[in-house]
Amino acid sequence: MKRRNFIKNSLATTVGLMAVSNTLSSCDEKPAKKTALISTPIRPLVIATWDTPLAVETAAKVLENGGSALDAVEQGCRIEEANEKGQSVGKGGLPDRDGNVTLDACIMDSKGNYGAVLAVKNIKHVVSVARKVMEETPHVMLVGEGAQQFAISKGFEKEDLLTEASKKAWEKWKETSEYKPIINIENHDTIGMLAIDKDGNISGACTTSGLAYKMAGRVGDSPIIGGGLFVDNEIGGASATGLGEEVLKTVGSFLIVELMRQGKSPQEACEIAIDRIVKKPGKNFKDFQVGYIALNKQGEIGGYSIHEWFSYNVYQNGENKNIKSDFYNKG
Repeated sequence: MKRRNFIKNSLATTVGLMAVSNTLSSCDEKPAKKTALISTPIRPLVIATWDTPLAVETAAKVLENGGSALDAVEQGCRIEEANEKGQSVGKGGLPDRDGNVTLDACIMDSKGNYGAVLAVKNIKHVVSVARKVMEETPHVMLVGEGAQQFAISKGFEKEDLLTEASKKAWEKWKETSEYKPIINIENHDTIGMLAIDKDGNISGACTTSGLAYKMAGRVGDSPIIGGGLFVDNEIGGASATGLGEEVLKTVGSFLIVELMRQGKSPQEACEIAIDRIVKKPGKNFKDFQVGYIALNKQGEIGGYSIHEWFSYNVYQNGENKNIKSDFYNKG
Protein backbone atom coordinates (compact mmCIF):
# COMPACT_ATOMS: atom_id res chain seq x y z
CA MET A 1 0.00 0.00 0.00
CA LYS A 2 2.75 2.38 0.93
CA ARG A 3 4.60 1.45 -2.26
CA ARG A 4 1.54 2.26 -4.42
CA ASN A 5 1.13 5.65 -2.69
CA PHE A 6 4.81 6.40 -3.24
CA ILE A 7 4.56 5.61 -6.96
CA LYS A 8 1.36 7.63 -7.24
CA ASN A 9 2.91 10.65 -5.52
CA SER A 10 6.06 10.36 -7.63
CA LEU A 11 4.02 10.35 -10.83
CA ALA A 12 2.08 13.43 -9.68
CA THR A 13 5.32 15.25 -8.88
CA THR A 14 6.76 14.34 -12.28
CA VAL A 15 3.64 15.60 -14.09
CA GLY A 16 3.78 18.81 -12.05
CA LEU A 17 7.42 19.41 -12.88
CA MET A 18 6.72 18.81 -16.57
CA ALA A 19 3.92 21.37 -16.47
CA VAL A 20 6.17 23.94 -14.82
CA SER A 21 8.90 23.17 -17.35
CA ASN A 22 6.48 23.66 -20.25
CA THR A 23 5.29 26.95 -18.77
CA LEU A 24 8.85 28.23 -18.38
CA SER A 25 9.67 27.13 -21.91
CA SER A 26 6.72 29.06 -23.29
CA CYS A 27 7.85 32.17 -21.35
CA ASP A 28 11.35 31.79 -22.73
CA GLU A 29 10.03 31.79 -26.27
CA LYS A 30 8.85 35.42 -26.04
CA PRO A 31 12.25 37.08 -25.41
CA ALA A 32 13.80 34.88 -28.11
CA LYS A 33 11.19 36.03 -30.59
CA LYS A 34 11.77 39.67 -29.60
CA THR A 35 15.52 39.29 -30.05
CA ALA A 36 15.02 37.87 -33.52
CA LEU A 37 13.28 41.09 -34.56
CA ILE A 38 16.33 43.25 -33.78
CA SER A 39 18.17 44.31 -36.91
CA THR A 40 21.88 43.87 -37.52
CA PRO A 41 23.84 46.45 -35.48
CA ILE A 42 24.91 49.51 -37.48
CA ARG A 43 28.57 50.37 -37.01
CA PRO A 44 30.70 52.32 -37.03
CA LEU A 45 28.58 55.22 -35.82
CA VAL A 46 29.23 58.72 -34.47
CA ILE A 47 26.70 61.20 -33.10
CA ALA A 48 27.48 64.65 -31.66
CA THR A 49 25.51 67.63 -30.43
CA TRP A 50 24.96 70.62 -32.72
CA ASP A 51 26.22 71.25 -36.25
CA THR A 52 29.72 69.82 -35.88
CA PRO A 53 30.52 68.14 -39.21
CA LEU A 54 34.31 68.38 -39.00
CA ALA A 55 34.41 66.98 -35.48
CA VAL A 56 32.18 64.06 -36.48
CA GLU A 57 34.13 63.48 -39.69
CA THR A 58 37.36 63.34 -37.70
CA ALA A 59 35.91 60.78 -35.30
CA ALA A 60 34.48 58.75 -38.19
CA LYS A 61 37.89 58.57 -39.89
CA VAL A 62 39.37 57.14 -36.71
CA LEU A 63 36.70 54.43 -36.72
CA GLU A 64 36.98 53.71 -40.44
CA ASN A 65 40.71 53.20 -39.97
CA GLY A 66 40.03 50.58 -37.31
CA GLY A 67 40.44 52.84 -34.28
CA SER A 68 38.50 52.52 -31.04
CA ALA A 69 35.40 54.45 -30.07
CA LEU A 70 37.43 56.00 -27.25
CA ASP A 71 40.07 57.35 -29.66
CA ALA A 72 37.32 58.58 -31.97
CA VAL A 73 35.44 60.69 -29.43
CA GLU A 74 38.64 62.18 -28.07
CA GLN A 75 39.93 63.20 -31.49
CA GLY A 76 36.52 64.48 -32.56
CA CYS A 77 36.10 66.69 -29.51
CA ARG A 78 39.60 68.10 -29.91
CA ILE A 79 38.51 69.63 -33.21
CA GLU A 80 35.96 71.84 -31.45
CA GLU A 81 38.37 72.64 -28.63
CA ALA A 82 40.76 74.09 -31.22
CA ASN A 83 38.01 75.99 -33.08
CA GLU A 84 38.42 79.58 -31.92
CA LYS A 85 35.27 80.68 -33.74
CA GLY A 86 33.14 78.46 -31.54
CA GLN A 87 32.84 80.55 -28.39
CA SER A 88 31.65 77.81 -26.09
CA VAL A 89 34.28 75.07 -26.33
CA GLY A 90 38.03 75.23 -25.83
CA LYS A 91 40.12 78.17 -26.97
CA GLY A 92 37.98 81.22 -27.67
CA GLY A 93 35.30 80.15 -25.23
CA LEU A 94 33.39 82.96 -23.55
CA PRO A 95 34.80 83.70 -20.09
CA ASP A 96 33.25 83.88 -16.65
CA ARG A 97 32.16 87.26 -15.30
CA ASP A 98 35.74 87.96 -14.19
CA GLY A 99 37.13 87.45 -17.67
CA ASN A 100 38.65 84.00 -17.13
CA VAL A 101 38.04 81.16 -19.58
CA THR A 102 37.59 77.93 -17.63
CA LEU A 103 36.96 74.59 -19.30
CA ASP A 104 35.24 71.37 -18.23
CA ALA A 105 35.43 67.96 -19.90
CA CYS A 106 34.89 64.27 -19.31
CA ILE A 107 35.35 61.02 -21.16
CA MET A 108 33.98 57.51 -20.57
CA ASP A 109 35.03 54.24 -22.15
CA SER A 110 33.27 50.95 -22.90
CA LYS A 111 34.51 49.37 -19.67
CA GLY A 112 32.80 51.98 -17.51
CA ASN A 113 35.99 53.90 -16.78
CA TYR A 114 35.60 57.66 -16.48
CA GLY A 115 37.80 60.74 -16.19
CA ALA A 116 36.99 64.42 -15.83
CA VAL A 117 38.55 67.83 -15.30
CA LEU A 118 36.66 70.86 -14.02
CA ALA A 119 37.27 74.63 -14.09
CA VAL A 120 40.62 74.34 -15.86
CA LYS A 121 42.43 77.50 -17.04
CA ASN A 122 45.04 77.86 -19.78
CA ILE A 123 44.80 74.32 -21.18
CA LYS A 124 43.05 73.93 -24.54
CA HIS A 125 42.55 70.18 -24.97
CA VAL A 126 40.85 69.33 -21.71
CA VAL A 127 39.16 66.24 -23.17
CA SER A 128 42.61 64.70 -23.55
CA VAL A 129 43.50 65.73 -20.00
CA ALA A 130 40.33 64.00 -18.83
CA ARG A 131 41.47 60.83 -20.58
CA LYS A 132 44.85 61.08 -18.83
CA VAL A 133 43.01 61.37 -15.51
CA MET A 134 41.04 58.23 -16.38
CA GLU A 135 44.01 56.18 -17.53
CA GLU A 136 46.95 57.45 -15.50
CA THR A 137 45.64 58.40 -12.07
CA PRO A 138 43.76 56.58 -9.29
CA HIS A 139 41.09 59.31 -9.47
CA VAL A 140 38.18 60.12 -11.76
CA MET A 141 38.09 63.90 -11.33
CA LEU A 142 40.58 66.74 -10.95
CA VAL A 143 39.64 70.38 -10.42
CA GLY A 144 41.09 73.85 -11.04
CA GLU A 145 44.75 74.42 -10.27
CA GLY A 146 45.34 70.76 -9.55
CA ALA A 147 43.96 69.78 -12.94
CA GLN A 148 46.10 72.40 -14.67
CA GLN A 149 49.25 71.26 -12.87
CA PHE A 150 48.50 67.66 -13.79
CA ALA A 151 48.02 68.63 -17.44
CA ILE A 152 51.32 70.50 -17.57
CA SER A 153 53.09 67.53 -15.95
CA LYS A 154 51.76 65.38 -18.81
CA GLY A 155 53.15 67.69 -21.48
CA PHE A 156 50.13 69.88 -22.25
CA GLU A 157 51.04 73.44 -23.18
CA LYS A 158 49.84 76.39 -21.15
CA GLU A 159 48.24 79.11 -23.28
CA ASP A 160 45.87 82.07 -23.02
CA LEU A 161 42.41 80.87 -24.04
CA LEU A 162 40.77 84.29 -24.18
CA THR A 163 40.76 85.40 -27.82
CA GLU A 164 40.25 88.98 -28.93
CA ALA A 165 36.72 88.22 -30.10
CA SER A 166 35.72 86.69 -26.78
CA LYS A 167 37.37 89.53 -24.87
CA LYS A 168 35.34 92.10 -26.82
CA ALA A 169 32.13 90.15 -26.18
CA TRP A 170 32.93 90.06 -22.45
CA GLU A 171 33.62 93.80 -22.35
CA LYS A 172 30.31 94.42 -24.09
CA TRP A 173 28.55 92.22 -21.53
CA LYS A 174 30.10 94.19 -18.64
CA GLU A 175 28.14 97.28 -19.74
CA THR A 176 25.01 95.71 -18.24
CA SER A 177 26.45 92.64 -16.44
CA GLU A 178 23.11 90.89 -16.82
CA TYR A 179 23.34 87.21 -16.08
CA LYS A 180 20.75 85.37 -18.10
CA PRO A 181 21.15 82.02 -19.88
CA ILE A 182 20.44 82.49 -23.57
CA ILE A 183 18.56 79.95 -25.65
CA ASN A 184 21.23 79.45 -28.26
CA ILE A 185 20.17 79.48 -31.90
CA GLU A 186 23.04 80.50 -34.17
CA ASN A 187 25.87 78.95 -32.20
CA HIS A 188 26.28 75.91 -29.98
CA ASP A 189 27.54 75.42 -26.48
CA THR A 190 28.74 72.01 -25.30
CA ILE A 191 29.87 69.33 -27.70
CA GLY A 192 28.90 65.89 -26.51
CA MET A 193 29.93 62.95 -28.69
CA LEU A 194 29.12 59.24 -28.70
CA ALA A 195 30.60 56.52 -30.92
CA ILE A 196 30.35 52.80 -31.64
CA ASP A 197 33.39 51.14 -33.19
CA LYS A 198 33.63 48.04 -35.42
CA ASP A 199 33.79 45.78 -32.37
CA GLY A 200 30.52 47.20 -31.06
CA ASN A 201 32.15 49.07 -28.17
CA ILE A 202 30.70 52.41 -27.10
CA SER A 203 32.52 55.44 -25.69
CA GLY A 204 31.60 59.08 -25.14
CA ALA A 205 33.12 62.47 -24.41
CA CYS A 206 31.90 65.94 -23.52
CA THR A 207 33.75 69.27 -23.46
CA THR A 208 32.71 72.88 -22.86
CA SER A 209 33.64 76.33 -21.58
CA GLY A 210 30.33 76.41 -19.71
CA LEU A 211 27.82 79.20 -19.39
CA ALA A 212 29.04 82.55 -20.65
CA TYR A 213 29.72 85.05 -17.86
CA LYS A 214 29.07 82.48 -15.14
CA MET A 215 30.13 83.01 -11.56
CA ALA A 216 33.77 82.10 -10.99
CA GLY A 217 34.01 78.43 -10.07
CA ARG A 218 30.68 77.43 -11.61
CA VAL A 219 30.60 73.93 -13.11
CA GLY A 220 27.66 72.56 -15.06
CA ASP A 221 26.64 69.09 -16.11
CA SER A 222 29.18 68.48 -18.87
CA PRO A 223 31.97 66.86 -16.82
CA ILE A 224 29.66 65.10 -14.39
CA ILE A 225 29.04 61.40 -14.93
CA GLY A 226 25.34 60.73 -15.44
CA GLY A 227 24.66 64.39 -16.14
CA GLY A 228 26.35 65.55 -19.30
CA LEU A 229 27.44 62.06 -20.31
CA PHE A 230 26.80 58.42 -19.52
CA VAL A 231 27.78 55.20 -21.29
CA ASP A 232 26.84 51.59 -20.56
CA ASN A 233 28.42 49.33 -23.14
CA GLU A 234 25.64 46.74 -22.81
CA ILE A 235 22.90 49.30 -23.48
CA GLY A 236 24.04 52.56 -25.11
CA GLY A 237 25.02 56.12 -24.30
CA ALA A 238 23.63 59.63 -23.95
CA SER A 239 24.91 63.19 -23.78
CA ALA A 240 23.39 66.55 -22.92
CA THR A 241 23.70 70.18 -23.94
CA GLY A 242 22.08 73.36 -22.69
CA LEU A 243 21.51 74.61 -19.15
CA GLY A 244 23.54 72.21 -17.07
CA GLU A 245 21.83 72.98 -13.79
CA GLU A 246 18.58 71.50 -15.11
CA VAL A 247 20.30 68.46 -16.59
CA LEU A 248 21.98 67.72 -13.27
CA LYS A 249 18.73 67.92 -11.31
CA THR A 250 17.34 65.01 -13.30
CA VAL A 251 20.65 63.17 -13.92
CA GLY A 252 19.59 63.31 -17.56
CA SER A 253 22.10 61.16 -19.42
CA PHE A 254 21.94 58.37 -16.86
CA LEU A 255 18.15 58.54 -16.99
CA ILE A 256 18.16 58.07 -20.76
CA VAL A 257 20.42 55.03 -20.61
CA GLU A 258 18.26 53.47 -17.90
CA LEU A 259 15.14 54.08 -19.98
CA MET A 260 16.82 52.30 -22.89
CA ARG A 261 17.67 49.46 -20.52
CA GLN A 262 13.93 49.15 -19.90
CA GLY A 263 13.29 48.80 -23.62
CA LYS A 264 12.74 52.38 -24.75
CA SER A 265 14.26 53.48 -28.05
CA PRO A 266 16.89 56.25 -27.94
CA GLN A 267 14.31 58.70 -29.31
CA GLU A 268 11.67 57.72 -26.74
CA ALA A 269 14.22 57.95 -23.94
CA CYS A 270 15.33 61.46 -24.96
CA GLU A 271 11.73 62.64 -25.11
CA ILE A 272 10.93 61.24 -21.66
CA ALA A 273 14.05 62.91 -20.21
CA ILE A 274 13.02 66.30 -21.61
CA ASP A 275 9.48 65.75 -20.34
CA ARG A 276 10.94 65.12 -16.88
CA ILE A 277 12.56 68.58 -16.95
CA VAL A 278 9.70 70.65 -18.33
CA LYS A 279 7.14 69.15 -15.96
CA LYS A 280 9.08 69.79 -12.77
CA PRO A 281 7.02 72.17 -10.58
CA GLY A 282 8.12 75.77 -10.26
CA LYS A 283 10.21 75.80 -13.46
CA ASN A 284 9.62 78.04 -16.46
CA PHE A 285 11.15 75.93 -19.19
CA LYS A 286 10.57 78.72 -21.72
CA ASP A 287 13.60 80.52 -20.26
CA PHE A 288 16.22 77.87 -20.97
CA GLN A 289 17.25 75.17 -23.42
CA VAL A 290 18.25 71.54 -22.90
CA GLY A 291 18.94 69.03 -25.65
CA TYR A 292 19.84 65.34 -25.58
CA ILE A 293 21.36 62.84 -27.98
CA ALA A 294 21.46 59.08 -27.51
CA LEU A 295 22.37 55.83 -29.22
CA ASN A 296 21.82 52.20 -28.32
CA LYS A 297 23.87 49.07 -28.87
CA GLN A 298 22.07 48.33 -32.14
CA GLY A 299 23.06 51.67 -33.65
CA GLU A 300 19.67 53.35 -33.30
CA ILE A 301 19.87 57.06 -32.48
CA GLY A 302 17.70 59.75 -30.95
CA GLY A 303 17.68 63.46 -30.23
CA TYR A 304 15.24 65.84 -28.58
CA SER A 305 15.21 69.31 -27.02
CA ILE A 306 12.97 71.74 -25.19
CA HIS A 307 13.07 74.41 -27.89
CA GLU A 308 13.58 74.55 -31.63
CA TRP A 309 16.95 74.95 -33.35
CA PHE A 310 18.84 72.21 -31.57
CA SER A 311 20.51 69.86 -34.05
CA TYR A 312 22.98 67.02 -34.05
CA ASN A 313 25.46 65.56 -36.51
CA VAL A 314 25.46 61.86 -37.32
CA TYR A 315 27.90 59.67 -39.21
CA GLN A 316 26.22 56.43 -40.25
CA ASN A 317 26.40 54.17 -43.31
CA GLY A 318 29.22 56.29 -44.70
CA GLU A 319 27.21 59.52 -44.57
CA ASN A 320 27.82 62.55 -42.33
CA LYS A 321 24.70 64.68 -41.94
CA ASN A 322 23.15 67.26 -39.65
CA ILE A 323 19.69 66.47 -38.28
CA LYS A 324 17.34 69.10 -36.92
CA SER A 325 16.00 67.83 -33.64
CA ASP A 326 12.34 67.50 -32.79
CA PHE A 327 11.41 69.61 -29.76
CA TYR A 328 8.87 70.00 -26.97
CA ASN A 329 7.85 73.66 -27.01
CA LYS A 330 5.74 73.99 -30.15
CA GLY A 331 3.23 76.40 -28.59
